[in-house]
Amino acid sequence: MARLYSNENFPLPAVEELRRLGHDVLTIQETGKAGQATPDEDVLAFAISEKRVLLTINRKHFIRLHNQESKHTGIIVCTFDPDFAALARRIHDSVESNETLESKLIRINRPVK
Repeated sequence: MARLYSNENFPLPAVEELRRLGHDVLTIQETGKAGQATPDEDVLAFAISEKRVLLTINRKHFIRLHNQESKHTGIIVCTFDPDFAALARRIHDSVESNETLESKLIRINRPVK
């Protein structure tokens, strides 16, 4: 199971489902850093300092950060999916299929209907 850090825009119901699936998920709200307009670089730095994989729906900015510096504990970028359980399951399956997430950018896309 993974140690994850969800940023402010990541849906709480998906966090709860990931926890139910056995993942250790810390939210930005739980750290007291929510609502402070924390720069994305600082969000990623915090995830790295806590040895957690960053979990976000803010794809564009975190893909850019990954391309600038790929040394990190992992970044999972997701498209928004209102089926939070399905989103969590896709994240879980991706995490389980990777031996390590270190320095990886994982893209989780909503299925096309």
